[in-house]
Amino acid sequence: MTSGTGTDVLRYTAFSSDPAGGNPAGVVLDASGLDEPRMLALAAEVGYSETAFVTEADPARRRFTLRYFSPLAEVDFCGHATVATAVALAERIGPGELVFDTPAGEIPVLTAAGGEGALQATLTSVPTRSRPAADAELDAALAALGWERGELDPALPPHVAFGGVHHLVLAAAARDRLADLAYDFEALADVMRRHGWTTVHLVWREAPDRFHARDPFPVGGVVEDPATGAAAAAFGGYLRELGLVAEPARVVVRQGEDMGRPSELLVGVDPGDPRVRVTGRAVALATPPVTGPRAV
Repeated sequence: MTSGTGTDVLRYTAFSSDPAGGNPAGVVLDASGLDEPRMLALAAEVGYSETAFVTEADPARRRFTLRYFSPLAEVDFCGHATVATAVALAERIGPGELVFDTPAGEIPVLTAAGGEGALQATLTSVPTRSRPAADAELDAALAALGWERGELDPALPPHVAFGGVHHLVLAAAARDRLADLAYDFEALADVMRRHGWTTVHLVWREAPDRFHARDPFPVGGVVEDPATGAAAAAFGGYLRELGLVAEPARVVVRQGEDMGRPSELLVGVDPGDPRVRVTGRAVALATPPVTGPRAV
């Protein structure tokens, strides 16, 4: 696909092997000639929650510099666009290890053949951290979401978690609460801008190693993300911080089901390592998918 600016844009969906699932991302493999305003304009034209731009490339060393733009702003790190870019590169230079230099730091990515004919990528996050959410932060977010404190899971306390960017983590006590997402877009965007959060990571625990998630992203101009790799990395750090992972483990996060684009994120957590590994498949898209409401 060639944009109105004459730049080649690839389209992939990440965290699914089905083009009808996952989170679509734009990928520009040669953005060396694009300045920041042009990248932002192109991301807005593509219209996905994120577009990744390879601004420097060293294929011999398998090292690349990435920048990420939502339709409204640049973000330091985006997991699903990282997976999409890694798979796009692996299709062209072969699977194996890659290194991405991002505004958040160095992100190693291992690409390999997965099942169902789709390549998969495992990114290793920057060191994660997590802290309890302050009462003022929590109250403002709950008011914008239309949630009540009594609807939260007391075993999974509200935290602000970091895995390259910051996310407020809120755990619903019931699956029905997670399914019913109708929030005040502008109010939540204002709260998130004030506190520097990239998404609000809403989860429900089905089992100790299986969670369902939804991620409002109003600061990027998007009502909801179908799969959020950066939030999954931060969430892995949250689980480690709470002591809910006693030994190296893989946690499954299901996302996008309530908006008709099912996604699966595999989150590798080691209690002795502050970094988190997030694995997902990605496939190229022939036509732009319908991803749900967006407000820019």
